Amino acid sequence: MFVLVEMVDTVRIPPWNFQRQLNDAIAEELNKKLANKVVYNVGLCICLYDITKLEDSYIFPGDGASHTKVHFRYVVFHPFLDEILLGKIKYCSQEGVHVTMGFFDDILIPPESLQQPAKFDEAEQVWLWEYETDEGAHDLYMDQGEEIRFRVTDEVFVDTSPTGPTAAATDTPAQPGQSTAPPPEDSGEKKEAPYTLILLPHVKVEKRRTD
Repeated sequence: MFVLVEMVDTVRIPPWNFQRQLNDAIAEELNKKLANKVVYNVGLCICLYDITKLEDSYIFPGDGASHTKVHFRYVVFHPFLDEILLGKIKYCSQEGVHVTMGFFDDILIPPESLQQPAKFDEAEQVWLWEYETDEGAHDLYMDQGEEIRFRVTDEVFVDTSPTGPTAAATDTPAQPGQSTAPPPEDSGEKKEAPYTLILLPHVKVEKRRTD
């Protein structure tokens, strides 16, 4: 679930931190930059483990800060495929069952991976499994807050780095009164998660409502 990843970065230390031990100042800056951030194709960064090498520090003209190339190891959340994990159901939607581990929420069990036959209750916004017994069918609900054990079947990384302005579709000059500025972004547009785990339930959900 957690792995140590070797990384290299150039760390900038502002002048007001020069009185501190260099290792302490660098550790603080690295955690500010990386902790709780997703590094593309690496995983969710948790905390600095250790610093393995410091190269020479430089001060560049026009910048009073020092710049040091640092080799270090960072604790990263990146479960391997088929690993079994434990979480809680955060909520359900048409997309599937959304699971949280407390420190990481972008975990999804898609509808096709749920125990079948399964259906989504629009009124209660919950997925349920229509469990067949000798006494007939029973609805077993996947309620919010319930613990669930799951197996990691896939992972999706999305590069969410800022991009430059898009080029105009054509070179046709704008007509009088027509704006050449790009249309404003839709504020309701759903943002993509930089790192998502795709899951398969590892054990059956057997919570039957009695009400």
